[in-house]
Amino acid sequence: MKPQSETELAEMIREANGPLRIVGGGTRPVGRPLDCAPLDVSSLAGITLHEPGALTLVAKAGTPLAEVTTALAAQGQRLAFEPSDWRELLGTSGEPTIGGMVAANISGPRRVQVGACRDALLGVRFVDGTGTVVKNGGRVMKNVTGYDLVKLMAGSWGTLGVLTEVALKVLPAPEAAATLVYSGVGWADASQIFAKALKSPYEITGAARLPEMGKLPSRALIRLEGLAGSVEYRAGKLAETLQGRAPERILRGAENDRAWACVRDLEAFAGAAEDVWRISVRPTDMMGIVGRLSGARIQLDWGGGLVWAGVPEGIDLRAGISPFSGHATLIRGSEETRAKIASFHPESAPVAALSAGIRARFDPKGILNPGLMD
Repeated sequence: MKPQSETELAEMIREANGPLRIVGGGTRPVGRPLDCAPLDVSSLAGITLHEPGALTLVAKAGTPLAEVTTALAAQGQRLAFEPSDWRELLGTSGEPTIGGMVAANISGPRRVQVGACRDALLGVRFVDGTGTVVKNGGRVMKNVTGYDLVKLMAGSWGTLGVLTEVALKVLPAPEAAATLVYSGVGWADASQIFAKALKSPYEITGAARLPEMGKLPSRALIRLEGLAGSVEYRAGKLAETLQGRAPERILRGAENDRAWACVRDLEAFAGAAEDVWRISVRPTDMMGIVGRLSGARIQLDWGGGLVWAGVPEGIDLRAGISPFSGHATLIRGSEETRAKIASFHPESAPVAALSAGIRARFDPKGILNPGLMD
């Protein structure tokens, strides 16, 4: 099924006799394999409003992310939360869409400063499991009507409703950027560098550690962005703050952009024969988690608050690091692995009961991506 309008989508959902697998760009096969009829919403596409002066963009959910990025760049703007492109990581094709980005709450390295995708989300339109069209939120940040429902849709993975349109806050692109590079540092050193940098007043917009890649050693990266003069001043002051830790080099221009694309899109794990896990933890717990991941290939982001781990196929990583405060999600795994290991972290009994109640309210027939987040 491939609806051409929101009205047609609502009718299809109302008349559905069985479970539906929601498909946008088809780039993120995360979750357990689903035996469902595909519902392709990629035709619901197009930017419906862009007000550069109000820093607001509204687009239909099937709009390619590349189209949005190009339109914003033409006005010197961007999606500040830096959404990733996992096609090389997951070995998929297709085209990332703005709706898929919101449904998965995809947020990149700049989250340490500007927050996640859901923090930029102003409003949504979606069709729930009864075929009812729901509009929530607004087009400006001060309009907080239904604010919680807007946030709820970000990261719901199409289990509560099928997004048809989203409104997002956008921000100006910076004039300049620079990244301090520290090569070959260990976990403890990287943790100290991140902590000092993020506690400094110099407005860090990225703090990550890449694993060894070919002939390149592991690298800790600290990014600053803004007006050119401010970036150069802050880079110098930050280097002074990290006493005794002079950066090996400072990246600028295309070289800087390339390094952060590598972090954002997880290029270190592309093409490797291993499962890839996303572990969200308190930065202060990062060292303990890494210590239990002996033999794993590891990339850090968000100043140590996000741990990416590549492990042998079919291993339940959660069993090796539990108990811990956080959650681990299987992002890449074979169909067999995803069939036996839940991709999403198991919820506690109270949270599971709350989640079930919310799903029953929005999808009483249980037809929208059933089992995806189980």
